[in-house]
Amino acid sequence: MEQQRRVGAYGVCRGSDGRVLLVRGSALCPCPGVWQLPGGGIEHAEHPAHAVVREFAEETGLTVEVTMLRAVLADVTTFRDVGVAVHTDRLVFDVVARGGRPRPEPAGGTDELGWFTTAEAGQMPLMPFTAELLGLPASPLPSDLPRAVATEPEPSADRRQRFGAYGLVTDPAGRVLLTMIADGYPGAGRWHLPGGGTDHGEQPVSALLRELVEESGQLGRVVELIGVDNLHNPAALGPEGRPLDWHGVRVVYRVAVDVPTEARVTELAGGSTARAAWFTPEQLAGLPLTELTALTLTPTEDRP
Repeated sequence: MEQQRRVGAYGVCRGSDGRVLLVRGSALCPCPGVWQLPGGGIEHAEHPAHAVVREFAEETGLTVEVTMLRAVLADVTTFRDVGVAVHTDRLVFDVVARGGRPRPEPAGGTDELGWFTTAEAGQMPLMPFTAELLGLPASPLPSDLPRAVATEPEPSADRRQRFGAYGLVTDPAGRVLLTMIADGYPGAGRWHLPGGGTDHGEQPVSALLRELVEESGQLGRVVELIGVDNLHNPAALGPEGRPLDWHGVRVVYRVAVDVPTEARVTELAGGSTARAAWFTPEQLAGLPLTELTALTLTPTEDRP
């Protein structure tokens, strides 16, 4: 079965009475008649927060402001008729409506919208990720639903979009764990946050903990979601040997290693990680860091 990947951004928008805004898929979308949080695919080089604002305007007619990143999750939808399994990484934001008039998407992917209590939403067919975000039981989609894979232009072989999960990893002594990028990869020689790309069908937290073992030999536990970073490098030079138009969507978590050991790259890691090491806060000064690492280590009040 062919495997495809998507990255999407969605929003939880509530009215003054606490009802949540949902949209219903039209006959043009992969799951017609099913309700979900407004949102959709992130375009190449687009920041996820900008994507959810754009998608709200297109699908609902509302102008919204993003207030925070609520959750990140992944799911796989299988289209057996055409032999395709689509893995979607979903970033869900809290948003606040600032203007506009609610309406469905003209000749687009939604044909109805409405404000619902949690109990009301539970009586309708919901996309599983939407049910999960609303605290409702997630039920499989009906087997007789007339589904179709969303039609999108084939991406260029030199254009890549990648979703990854990374960690600000610390131990009880307050040390920070970093990994050095190996030669032949963008950012070679710089210290990076542990983590990497997720596999097909893999949740971001599971991917991060797997990468932590592979890159440093550490067993960690995820404490909280910190935020999302957007990287666009139109001429990234890596092991492919030619420049690629690279778009990375990277979520960052706070991770605790309760029983730290000597950091070492295991045999499973291979490739992009040259070494791993623990650093005290004082040792971090002067290290060559990637932009994501430097930003994550900067206190919030000191960020531009």
